[in-house]
Amino acid sequence: MGFKHKDILGLQDLTAEEIELLLNTADNMKEISKREIKKVPTLRGKTVVNLFFEPSTRTRTSFEIAAKRLSADTLNISASTSAVQKGETLSDTARNIEAMKPDIIVMRHAISGSHHYLAKRVSYSVINAGDGQHEHPSQGLLDMMTMREKLGTLKGLKVAIVGDITHSRVARSNIYGLTKMGAKVFLSGPPTLIPPGVERLGAVTVCGRMRDAVEDADVVMMLRIQLERQGKTLLPTMREYSRYFGLSDDVVKMAKPGVLVMHPGPMNRGVEISSETADGDNSVILEQVENGVAVRMSMLYHVSGGGPTE
Repeated sequence: MGFKHKDILGLQDLTAEEIELLLNTADNMKEISKREIKKVPTLRGKTVVNLFFEPSTRTRTSFEIAAKRLSADTLNISASTSAVQKGETLSDTARNIEAMKPDIIVMRHAISGSHHYLAKRVSYSVINAGDGQHEHPSQGLLDMMTMREKLGTLKGLKVAIVGDITHSRVARSNIYGLTKMGAKVFLSGPPTLIPPGVERLGAVTVCGRMRDAVEDADVVMMLRIQLERQGKTLLPTMREYSRYFGLSDDVVKMAKPGVLVMHPGPMNRGVEISSETADGDNSVILEQVENGVAVRMSMLYHVSGGGPTE
């Protein structure tokens, strides 16, 4: 099957077959990064603009590397150095960029739904690199790629996602993607950080105690406490949070042997995850980062219409 979308705005919008297509393509793209010359001419002549209104290390760098490995021309724009600082609206910024004839814009924005707003108003392809608390589709895809690569399948896996669920776009994309692919998702975190009605996002189980989510899990994914989005204190102390919802080697032992420990980054070591666990044998955090380049190559490839990748 072909990929029929102009944009990739979220995993909620994609079918299981489309997610599998993106993952299969990413598997093939990963081989390119292992070559001595890490470049193919697939997107030669295409222009990719990275427009980031929020800070980013992994996502922005990964998208830039992905575009360059496909031979696209890349341009990076951050809010701090753009006309947004002078009062320009998102719509005006997008239309001015459109006048320069780019092919794909990769955008991160603090407002949920901003990518849907943009995609309806421009002719070029839009890829969501994170919008507020809504979705982060490339992170969801690279997480699923890592699980599938290590465990062979997504269907039937027990995946525990622990932490700040309310403010996490990573959690939402993983819930949409994993449940569509047949995994069982278990959520845990302080009651103040579990959104009401989260079960409506997919076939998920909410656990009051972390151990109930982690017990016999194939994957344990820890999330960062997003103090910058909370607006008010939702936790008594970081020490108390770490005591009840932090991942240590002792907690890992409750999961299945060989459990995958994941984190989207950046990590708060000693808060949601101990250094020993983050750097331990079960950790696949750096594999997630590596797979991020392949997944983003796949996304760029498919929104541009596909073509030879040799």
